[in-house]
This record gives sequence, C-alpha cells and structure tokens, in this order.
Amino acid sequence: MRDEIERYRAAGVTPFGINPAAPADHAAYAASLRLPFLLLSDPGLVVARRWQALIPTGEEIDRTVYLVDQDGTIRFSARGMPGADISLEGLEPR
Repeated sequence: MRDEIERYRAAGVTPFGINPAAPADHAAYAASLRLPFLLLSDPGLVVARRWQALIPTGEEIDRTVYLVDQDGTIRFSARGMPGADISLEGLEPR
C-alpha cells in the first residue's frame, strides 16, 4: 500500500492500518518503513473481532483490507494483500 498510496488518495481513499501493537511500536515501525499512513493500536483485538479480521482461532489478526465509503458502506473487502489494481477496481476514474 505504501508504494500505491497516491492511487488510493486519487480514488478518495484514506488508508490506515490497525493491529495490536503499542503506539510507540507503531511509530518506530512506520518510521522504519516510511509508511505514509496511520497505524492504529487495537491491543485487545476489539476492532479486529468486530470487523471479522481474525484467524479462525480468534487469537491473531488475519490481514484484511476493507474500503469503506463516507456513508459507512463497505465497498471492498478481501483477506491478504490485494494490490490497488484489485482493491480500487470500480472506484478509480477511467
């Protein structure tokens, strides 16, 4: 996502990541990779659980991508790391 950030922004998408790491760990990680988006902390996996983004045992996050529009409608969802070609299909101007 870092390398495709401008495509997401051009499509009106504001990316961010969520995982259970502490905010200080997020800051160091984001700086080391020069991530141009926020990383949010979900230490109890509350958000991941509500968004059904956990592996079957419910103990770890299963990387999941959601695109939610301004009305709160989920426009795209997929497990793994789909690139911009897949996740932005139908959102980008042609």
